[in-house]
Amino acid sequence: MPASSPDTPAGIAGRPSGMLVARGAFIMLAALTLLCIAWEWRLAPLRPGGSALVLKALPLAAALPGVLRRRLYTLQWASMLVLLYFAEGIVRGMTDPAPGNLLGWIEVALALGFFGCALAYVAPFKRAARRARRESA
Repeated sequence: MPASSPDTPAGIAGRPSGMLVARGAFIMLAALTLLCIAWEWRLAPLRPGGSALVLKALPLAAALPGVLRRRLYTLQWASMLVLLYFAEGIVRGMTDPAPGNLLGWIEVALALGFFGCALAYVAPFKRAARRARRESA
């Protein structure tokens, strides 16, 4: 099988749909990072003047370079990490006063968007690896 066939990881990563979902994952993660910073610093901090919760954006920021480079491992762990932000968004969306509740629901939407894009990008690689493992056995 040639190195650039559609069934190999190189072929999957080079597809327009693969590049599109990878770009979508980066955009969603960058937007979620910026939302977390703006939320806890200026928009609706827990304490007037900002709070230390702005540091919750650091793990997301750490994932940005790997997601930009479309590294599978980074996309996998970041997709699990973003579920914490999803849960926080639901809790704060249901309990915070305005505008915090709206920001919580935006956080939920961005977390789900990143999760969906990351899974759409990683799934073909997992299928190709599973198929290669079966063929070599």
